Formats: sequence, structure tokens, C-alpha cells
Amino acid sequence: MASYPAMAAGPVPFSMDYSGYISTDEDSMITIAPRAPERQEVEILKDNPPFKPDRNFVLAFLSICIITLAAALDATSLSIGLPIITEDLKGSAIEAFWTGTSFLLTSAVFQPVIAGLSHVFGRKNLLIISSILFVVGAIICAVARNFTVMLAGRSVQGIGGGGILALGEIIVTDLVPLAARGTWFGYLGSTWALGSVAGPLLGAVFAESVTWQWIFWINLPIVGVGMILLVPFLKLESTPGKLSTKIRTFDWIGSIIFVAGTVGFLIPVTWGGVMYPWDHWRTVVPLLLGFDGIIAFAIYEWWLSRRAFDAEGNALPGEHIEPIVRFSIFNNYTMIITFISTVLHGVVVWSLLYFLPLYYEAVKEYSPIISGVAILPETGLVAPVSVIAAVLCTRFGKYRWALWSGWVCTTAGSGLLFILSPTTSVPGWIFLNFLVSIGTGILFPAMSLGTQAASRPQDSGHTAGFFSFLRVFGQAIGVAVSGVAFQNQLQSELQNYEEFAPVAVQYSRDATALVGIIKALPDGTSKTDLKQAYSDSLHVIWLLMTVVSGVALLTSLTTKEYSLEQEHDTRQKFNGGKNKESMTDLMLR
Repeated sequence: MASYPAMAAGPVPFSMDYSGYISTDEDSMITIAPRAPERQEVEILKDNPPFKPDRNFVLAFLSICIITLAAALDATSLSIGLPIITEDLKGSAIEAFWTGTSFLLTSAVFQPVIAGLSHVFGRKNLLIISSILFVVGAIICAVARNFTVMLAGRSVQGIGGGGILALGEIIVTDLVPLAARGTWFGYLGSTWALGSVAGPLLGAVFAESVTWQWIFWINLPIVGVGMILLVPFLKLESTPGKLSTKIRTFDWIGSIIFVAGTVGFLIPVTWGGVMYPWDHWRTVVPLLLGFDGIIAFAIYEWWLSRRAFDAEGNALPGEHIEPIVRFSIFNNYTMIITFISTVLHGVVVWSLLYFLPLYYEAVKEYSPIISGVAILPETGLVAPVSVIAAVLCTRFGKYRWALWSGWVCTTAGSGLLFILSPTTSVPGWIFLNFLVSIGTGILFPAMSLGTQAASRPQDSGHTAGFFSFLRVFGQAIGVAVSGVAFQNQLQSELQNYEEFAPVAVQYSRDATALVGIIKALPDGTSKTDLKQAYSDSLHVIWLLMTVVSGVALLTSLTTKEYSLEQEHDTRQKFNGGKNKESMTDLMLR
């Protein structure tokens, strides 16, 4: 029988809301159920009432899914249309690179900050603000006539998109008890997967057949529909406390340190080997400074956590600044391992989504639209598999089987991609993508549930926010690491051909630009050799994915299973009455 952490319940003469303000009023008695160390046993809750969502709940959840769909479409639709945009705006390869990268960077960097703000000022308010930022960024991009404006718009969009992604998962923890949460995580995750599938297709169609501006304009009606449902139906309890207290107790210093540190770390990771060599001072210096900033942030958050909470995670009396990342979410080994696996999952998924289309365009010489269709065997299975896995986890109350089977399929499926070559038939590459798609799809709800089950009930929102950040952080790391690996391997492969050896360094610097060079070559030995070198170089990506997935599989075997029958503890629960969390009420306090 699995061992579960103990839940010691008892009244305490103080309470703490998400603003970080602690009231010492002796009349405010609450019951806290902290999670003790893993070694102790816990009495599983067996008398929880079944979760029965009503019409208002379904419409509220639908609003979150619609807004998430817009963010997913935007995150994946630009890449295929980017060459056409670059030509129209007369931009350089570096400007095109940053247009695609800026969204991912700002999305990752601002997620914990927006999540922290939502703990204090309310989920709904921050979701509305994030949606507005996302739409404003889309408008800026749509009217851009140069890459300076385009970069600004993409950066604003990234902040809004990151907020939408993080808050979607956090709000699910407020709306749904843990025992039923897996299913709704699956629905939300399938929405993102659906957008990821449709995004490249829409981007290609708009860029080639309509106008690339519609890649951005399409976001406005989608978000508009979501907002029409969100405002009246997403009714959450308001966060208690005065506005002045909330402003005073928010972790402003930690937010600044975090943004500065992660930006300093991710920018050189992104441009290393692209704009500057990895041993160049413009890469090394900011990388080290950013890493130091992240360490400083961790120390500062640990210090804040020590001041606000006791050793078991219970709130201490008095007024304290609540950290944007509570250290109580790292309360056990299983949680830490699953967090690390989340980063590795991001590395695998985005290495696959970035380089698989390049295989179709460069090696198979498909058009952007056909390449978007070609990745459907990989991306198209993620959504249904994610929902099926989530429903099964909820049905049986177990999730560790999904973690193990997901990593087994991802590891084996990544290894099968080694078979891909210039001569692979259409049925061949279709079936070769099935297994890795099934594996990555299973892992989306499995890891969400794993972190939620291992966390304390009152930390669910904080856990979901940090989990969302780690996934995007892994995506940024994955693109950078796989890009460097591919660049080095391609340079080595090209040097084996006498014709391409003199230009090996030049060609290996930009995998995307090389696609155009291959297609421009006339049929013959030169084109065949270049396609073969490109295909052989992709083997290092499939190897990287296989090794990373294998490491995650081995570490997942050491995790423990926690019960999904736990207390639903949230300060911003869903209610069917008056929406107490309006922007007007917030400002009038």
C-alpha cells in the first residue's frame, strides 16, 4: 500500500488570505490541514460529495478554454508564416528570429508574477488584464510596418499569453476538487493542443492565401467571445483585505529580481550560437548574471517563506509579504521530481514541434501548408489522448500509471524517429509519429495531477502557477539546446561533403534559412547530398529527445502516489451568486 503524507487538522487563532495579510483576530478561527513529511500516513477522505458542475460552471470554464485557444493559436501560427512576413517587412533573419522568440521569452518570464498578482488581487481581474494585453499586442503586430513595432507587439502578446496560460490552470484548481480535477485539466489541455494543431495550418493559409495580418486579427473575435462568457459567468469569491494592504504585501522585490534574473538567463540561452558564439562575452556574461539572479531570487523567496510560514507551511501571525513562489510547494521528493520532469517534457515537446516541420519542409520539400498538415499525426493525437488519460485518472483515482506509460511511449517514440530519412514514405512517417504523440499527450494531465496531489491543498494555486512556468521554461530551454545540438551536427555533416565543406559554418547557423536554399537548388546530386546531411543532422535531435525522456522515465519510477481524495481548500472558490470580484469593487475598496 502506498504511503501518503499526513493531514493534521486543527483550529488556529489566525488566518491568512492570499494577499499575505494575516489577521490575529481571535474570533477568526479556521481549520488548516497541512501536509506533513512523506513518511507519515494520511487518512483518505472518503465522504467527499461528488462534483456536479452546473450550467454557470460549464459556461465559465468554456470562457477560459476559448481564451486559451486564442493564445495557443497565436503561439504556433506565426512560425510558418514568418518567412512571408520577413519578406514583406524587409526584415533580417535576426529580426525574424526575435519575432518568434520574444513571445516565448515574455510568456515564460511573467507567468509567476501574474500568478502572484492573482493570489492577491484576484484571478478574474488578472485574467481580464492578461486578455487585454494579449489583444493589444495582437493589434500592434497586425498594424506593424517594421520589425521594431512587431517585436514590441509580440512581447506584449507574450505577457498576456503567459498570463492566460498560467491563470487557466490556476483557476481550475479553484473551480474543481482534486478528485475531479484531472478531467478538467484534460479538457483545458486539449484546448491548447487543438490550438497548437490548428495554429500552423491557419498561419500558413493566412500568410499564403489571404494576408499575414490575419494571423493576429483572428485573435480579436476569439478573445471577444471568451470575454462575453467570462465576465458574467466566471464568478469567484473575492480576495479579502483592503487594496492598500494588498499593494503593500505583494512581493514586488521578488518579482523584479525574478524578471531580471530569468530575462538575463533566457536571452543568452536563446541567442547563443545564433547571434553570438557560446564563448562570446555577450553570451557568457548575461548568462552568468542571469543565473546569479535566479539564485538570489530563490534565496529571497526562501527568506520570505520563513517569515510568513512555519516549518509545516502554516501561516504565522502578523502582516507579511507573501512570496510569489511559496517554498512550501517543494515539500517532498515526489513534487521536486515531477517539477523537473515538467521541464524535461517542455524540452521534448518543443524540440519536436520545432524540428519536425523542418524535416518536412527541408528533407521532404513540402510547402508550408502541407507541412502543417504533415505534423497532424504528431499533434493531432495529443488532444484526444490527453482527455482520455485525464478521464481515466479521475475514474480510477490513480495517476502514476499515466506518468510511467507516458514516458515509456515518449522514449520509445522518440527513438523511432531515427528511422525518418529522405526516402521515408508518407505512411511511414505518419505511423512513426503516433507513439511519441500518444506519450506526450498522456503526460500533460498526468504531470498536472502529480504535482497537485503531492502538494498541500492550500498550495494548489501556487503549485499550478509554478508548474505552468516550468513547462514554458522547458520549452525555451528545449529550443535553445536542440538548436545548438542541430547546428553543431549539421556543420559536422556538411564537412563530409567536398562541395559543402567551405560553407558548412554558414549553412549551419540558420536551420530555417537552409530550407530555402535546399528548395532553390535544381534537382541533382547537390540537392540530394544537402537533404541527406540535413536529415542525418536531425538524428541528434531525436537522440536528445530519447535521452531526456529516458531520464524522466527513470526518475518517475522513484515517485510516490498520493490520494486524489483530498480537501478542496481555496480562497477564490466558484460561486453562483453575485460576482464579488469585479474591477470596480477592487478599485473602490
